Amino acid sequence: MKKVIFIILFLTLSAFLFSADVKELISKGDELYAERENLEKAKEAQKAYEEAIKLDPKNYEAHWKLAKTIYFIGQRSPEDKKVSIFEKGVEIAKKAIALEPKKPEGHFWLGVLYGVYGEARGVMKSLFLVDDIKEEMNIVLKMDPNIEGGGPHRLLGRMYYKLPGIAGGSKDKSLEYLLKAKEICPTNALTKIYLADTYLSKKMKEEAKKELKEVIEMEPDPRWIPETKELKKEAKEKLEKIK
Repeated sequence: MKKVIFIILFLTLSAFLFSADVKELISKGDELYAERENLEKAKEAQKAYEEAIKLDPKNYEAHWKLAKTIYFIGQRSPEDKKVSIFEKGVEIAKKAIALEPKKPEGHFWLGVLYGVYGEARGVMKSLFLVDDIKEEMNIVLKMDPNIEGGGPHRLLGRMYYKLPGIAGGSKDKSLEYLLKAKEICPTNALTKIYLADTYLSKKMKEEAKKELKEVIEMEPDPRWIPETKELKKEAKEKLEKIK
């Protein structure tokens, strides 16, 4: 009897310590990701999430956070590396969805990674991904349209801007989705940059200038400080070209 009790206690303690290790690795990844302005910190965050997954292959949180981190790293990697990086991100996001199909983060990051993967390959080579992106974003819109500051609307708005007309592109639809994203989260600089591009494509120069000036002058949202710093520089460059 004592032996049985000892085994139960041992297994319970082992499970507790195992869970604590995984949580610690995810927490470490979160801390490193918060310092992602230094790209090496983002890469360290990636390793922390990967270690958490090695310990617990069924951990949903580690998977979607890894997918998000891979997206960030891929966006700041050399052009010839992007396709393989984003391809890996797509697979991680798919695994997250398989683990928790009724949670929004996996679907959101899969849609985002499909988008940048397609962009890295070339729009015309990646038209087969359009329906997949729409499907993932429509799922997220039903679950949590506010995720990542109106992210689903922002992504769909950018997709309709990028697509050629013969493939379903529409500057009107782009504007509609982006304005909805801005309504959900007025402090997202990327939404404003995208809006400026769409406004310019519709010959709405003053509206575009207004969005760019707001990016330049805005106080960064704490969630996206590194990204906003980069986008402020981009906004200045775009504004100069308009002038």
